[in-house]
Amino acid sequence: MADAFENILGQPKVRDFLRASVMHDRVSHAYLFCGPTGSNKMTAAYALAQAVMCPKGPQGPRGGQCGSCDACSRILRRKHPDVVLLHPEGASGYLIEQVRELVASASLAPIQAKRKVYIIDEADRLGTKAANAFLKTLEEPPSDVVFILLARIREGVLPTIVSRCQVVPFRHIPAHEAAGILAQNTGASLDKCRIAIESCGGSITRAVEFLKSNERLAFRSQVLEAMERLRNADDWDVLCMAKDLVLLSKAPLDVVRAEQEEELAKNADFLAKSAIRQIEARNKRALSARSVESLRQLSSIVASWLRDVLVLCAETPELVINVDVRGALEDAALAVDEACVAEALAAVRRCNEAISYNVSPETCIDGLLLEVRDALCGARSRAGKRAC
Repeated sequence: MADAFENILGQPKVRDFLRASVMHDRVSHAYLFCGPTGSNKMTAAYALAQAVMCPKGPQGPRGGQCGSCDACSRILRRKHPDVVLLHPEGASGYLIEQVRELVASASLAPIQAKRKVYIIDEADRLGTKAANAFLKTLEEPPSDVVFILLARIREGVLPTIVSRCQVVPFRHIPAHEAAGILAQNTGASLDKCRIAIESCGGSITRAVEFLKSNERLAFRSQVLEAMERLRNADDWDVLCMAKDLVLLSKAPLDVVRAEQEEELAKNADFLAKSAIRQIEARNKRALSARSVESLRQLSSIVASWLRDVLVLCAETPELVINVDVRGALEDAALAVDEACVAEALAAVRRCNEAISYNVSPETCIDGLLLEVRDALCGARSRAGKRAC
């Protein structure tokens, strides 16, 4: 079985650096992974967690993990109780209470393994107060703890945090290159890989999962169908579309929730109450993260449809990504202009910001579809005024 580092697609330098760190026992107590969305930072974080926590240690000349033990399996499925993923829970970023809980948790012994790994997503949203509550632990962590912070750019993270971490830069992977890497690793056609990359916001890792999931492919079809109907929908129709799409986006969470409950039931008799509480908290965070991921996928699919309409308006049809709905895209492009589509894409950006600030899914998607509908109807309104 290939080691987890092989899954860090499109980042050969990062892959080699992390492998060497594990092989030569030079794993730092804290890392800062910096790179744009879709650059596989999260995959790299879990690969490093697997490498440092595999009880069999580095395997073979390349420093891979066994990939088959219980610890490796749990980390690959993101269900290991000693690998904790954190997301900002406040409207403006991480709450001080969150960081204090993290500090307290880091001081406790691992539940199952010999080490603990904390993956802190969106570390650029650690404000001054939250960062100050974290600094001492980050500077002098327990010997059995590794922190992995993820951020878009190094400059977005407070210097006091950066100075206490090993900084690992991740490069931007252009969409055409990402599609090629995806095709090479999945055997899917290049057209399907381009669609998957766009539907997943540029993330190769999520695109791999997307191509394997009939549910996600069906979800994309539903979103594109809604976009086709949107221009002629009244407010009530739009709100009904939004409700249906939110329900569809939440469907995978039921499976995740059932798996979590089954996993906890299996281990409840063997764990202390404090460990059970930690696992329940971790499960809640995982569900929240998956919910955000589903919403972002919805907005990415909407953005890809709008982008295709825009390139058709600009008379560059060779750049269309969603080739399977070209007819609907051409019809939409005939009824709008570039300025209207640009307004609609701005609405998608605002929706993504609202998602980041934990606005309710229903509110996010209601607002997105209404704004996009109004933007796409703008050309019609202007044409009507000119005719008058």
